[in-house]
Amino acid sequence: MKFAVSLTMERFSPDTPMSAVKGNLLELARMADEGGFETLWTAEHHTIECTISPNPLMTLTWLAQHTQQIRLGTSTLVAPYWSPIRLAGEAALCDHLTGGRLEFGIARGSYQYEFDRMAGGMPQQEGVAYLKELVPAVRKLWAGDYAHDGHYWKFPMATSVPKPLQQPHPPIWVAARDPGTFDWAIAAGANILSTPLSAPAAEIAVLGEKFRAAVANHPEVPRPRFMMQRRTCIYERADDWQVAVRHSSDYGRMFENLFQNIGTVANGFPEAVSYESVKGKDNYNPENIRRNLMFGTPDEIIEKLEDYEAAGVDQYCLGLTFNLPFALQARTLKLFVDEVMPHFAARERDRRAAAGH
Repeated sequence: MKFAVSLTMERFSPDTPMSAVKGNLLELARMADEGGFETLWTAEHHTIECTISPNPLMTLTWLAQHTQQIRLGTSTLVAPYWSPIRLAGEAALCDHLTGGRLEFGIARGSYQYEFDRMAGGMPQQEGVAYLKELVPAVRKLWAGDYAHDGHYWKFPMATSVPKPLQQPHPPIWVAARDPGTFDWAIAAGANILSTPLSAPAAEIAVLGEKFRAAVANHPEVPRPRFMMQRRTCIYERADDWQVAVRHSSDYGRMFENLFQNIGTVANGFPEAVSYESVKGKDNYNPENIRRNLMFGTPDEIIEKLEDYEAAGVDQYCLGLTFNLPFALQARTLKLFVDEVMPHFAARERDRRAAAGH
C-alpha cells in the first residue's frame, strides 16, 4: 500500500491572510514530497473560503515548481463545470508544466451550494451523466482529431492542444461510492477514488467489495488502482484526540451546509449548521469520530490502516483539510513519515524477500 495526502488552501476567518494560507500549503507539499508520499491530491471548489481551489490544475502547476518527485493529482475536477475541449487542453498543459506528474481525477460533484452557482441549479446527483459523457470525449481529444455529438456538448472536428506529455494520457481516476459508478469507471479503464466519509470501519470493507465486484465484472480491463481517503490526524499522546475530533465535527457541520444547501454562507465563509440539521447524527458522536476516522497515535494509525489494506486499497490518502491547525497538520505528516510509513516499508521488504525478489 502506497500513501498520498490531500491538501487544499483553506481559510476559516477573514483575519487569516491569503499569504499565510498559500505558505502553509507550500510547506506541507514540500514535506510530503521529501517524506516519500506517492501523490498529492487537491480538489476543485468555487466561492467557498474553506476550500480555495477554483482551478486545481493551476495549483498543481505551481506546486510542481517547488517539489521534485511527488505525483500531482486533481481530487477532483467537477465534470459539469467543464467543456471537453477546454479540459483536455488545460489538463494536457498541466501535464507538461508538471513534468509528466499529473494524475487526472474527476467526479460528478457534491456540493449543491456550488451547483446552484456553477451549474444552473441542477441537482448535484445529475452530474454523473456529465461525467460519463465528458471522460470519453477528453480521452479521444487527447488521442487526436475528434468530433463530438453528445447530449451535453457538441463540436466539430477538434483535438487537444497540447497533447499530454504522458502517453497515451495521464492516469485517469474517477470518484465513486455507488456500485454503478464503480462499474462504469472500471469498464472505462479508470482508477477509483473513494472515501468512507465518517462512516464506521465496516464501510471500508463495503467499498472494497464494490471495487472487487466491478473488477470481476470486467476481466478484459487490467486491474485499476484503488485509492481511499479519510480525515487524518496523528498525535503522540492518546489523550490528545479531543482537538482533532472537535475540528472534524465543526468542519462536518460546514460540509452539511454546502452539501444539503441548508445554511448560510457569508462572503465565502459557510456557517456550521446545528447538530439538529445534520444527517447521520451518530457520525457526530465524539467517540465515533475518534474511532471511525484516522485519528490516533502512530500505533493506533498502523492498526487502523490494516482495514484499508485488507479491503484491497492500493493508496491510502491522508485527508488533512478540515480546519486542523497548521501545526497539527505538519505534525501529522511528520509522524506519518517517521513512524507509520517505515512499518509498511519494512513489511513490504519482508514480503519481497520471502517471495525471492
